[in-house]
Amino acid sequence: MNKMDRLSTGEEEDSMFTSISLADDTDRSLKGLRSRAESLLPKMMNADMDVDAENQVELEEKTRLINQVLELQHTLEDLSARVDAVKEENLKLKSENQVLGQYIENLMSASSVFQTTDTKSKRK
Repeated sequence: MNKMDRLSTGEEEDSMFTSISLADDTDRSLKGLRSRAESLLPKMMNADMDVDAENQVELEEKTRLINQVLELQHTLEDLSARVDAVKEENLKLKSENQVLGQYIENLMSASSVFQTTDTKSKRK
């Protein structure tokens, strides 16, 4: 049988493929995949840790901002209460001032020293 006859029957092809060891390639591929996975695992874990650390930083920042907002709200409430108290005190003082002003005006009108004089009529 010549080479052409063997090719037509497939014998040549069978002899070529039987000389190749698939087991060695599979073992090498698996070892390569395993070593690659093992090398990627720490990176993935670090990435997860980085994400967890980023989430932790974000959570701490949100908590800090919430606390700051609450503190500012309390400060605003305190200032608002203080403004209301000052307004009430101002109204009270205005009222007292009007009473005192009316009292002084009544005293002045009752006293002869503070009587208004008509200066125009005296000059003529």
